[in-house]
Amino acid sequence: METVKEDNLQEFLLTLPSEKNWDGTPLLLFNETWYPANSIRGAVSFQQNFRAQDSDIILASMPKSGTTWLKALTFSVVSRDRYSPKESPLITAPPHELVPFLEVDLYLKSQNPDLDFPPPRILSCHTHYTSLPQSIRDSNCKIVYVCRNPLDQAVSDFVFVRNRVSGIANPSSSSSSSSLIDEGFENICRGVQSYGPFWNNVLSYWKASLERPDKVLFLKYEDLKEDIILNLKRLAEFLGFPFTEEEEKEGVIEEISRLCSFDNLKDLEVNKNGVRPSGMRNSAFFRKGETGDWGNHLSPSMAERFWKIVEEKLDGSGLTFKISQ
Repeated sequence: METVKEDNLQEFLLTLPSEKNWDGTPLLLFNETWYPANSIRGAVSFQQNFRAQDSDIILASMPKSGTTWLKALTFSVVSRDRYSPKESPLITAPPHELVPFLEVDLYLKSQNPDLDFPPPRILSCHTHYTSLPQSIRDSNCKIVYVCRNPLDQAVSDFVFVRNRVSGIANPSSSSSSSSLIDEGFENICRGVQSYGPFWNNVLSYWKASLERPDKVLFLKYEDLKEDIILNLKRLAEFLGFPFTEEEEKEGVIEEISRLCSFDNLKDLEVNKNGVRPSGMRNSAFFRKGETGDWGNHLSPSMAERFWKIVEEKLDGSGLTFKISQ
């Protein structure tokens, strides 16, 4: 990983290759990853300054891959001895507040943020495994990665970005959508998207999970949708907070599942009306929560083209995705 001194950061950023995101905002290529230009300071600071603790839990993902859901589930599993589902802080605080982002939140605000949280600290990032701070990879902390069908991930990211584009009176306008998705689609086929390329991001964690299954848990959004109870038990076991037989009999797993369900989180007052420090509405993080929505935005030819590219990039890795329509 390339090291950059803070004093030289601005000058260094001017030397990085630049492309455009869905909304026209710049992306900068650093350590073979496309970072949003407005958050790259946080990404660099995180990579160079973060010191992991063995008890840390790091949640990682590509944007719009089930990140919010994973945060809610992990927080609920780890804190269930302090809060029952009916008393959960999730009722009054959004998941992104309870489990902050390292690059786009904590280290974007400060090179030396206050990380004096009660252990285990639950933190999140979009950084590729190979670009994580060495202290994370060398420590005994746990990493949970969630990924999503690349077609759905791309579309969810597109809709999220589209809805923050300034100057669009009606974000659902077909003309605005068409021009944005056509231009952005060409970029993602080349791997140019926030924290992309997609295949590099997912493969970095996939390979790490095969090499160190005790350290990295690799989850798929579609598997969580298909059997949340099984995967909640798997998550709790991996993190060192397994459910007891008594908890299973009392329905604790089902209670956590209901608390963290898409419909329940979406209907909470804090997620309907609250606003993130970035200015994004909390409601923007709860759209549909479906699989196969890509069919409403991508033409069959676009989907086929991108799918073939992803398959070629993942070939031989053993990592596959189901295509839903």
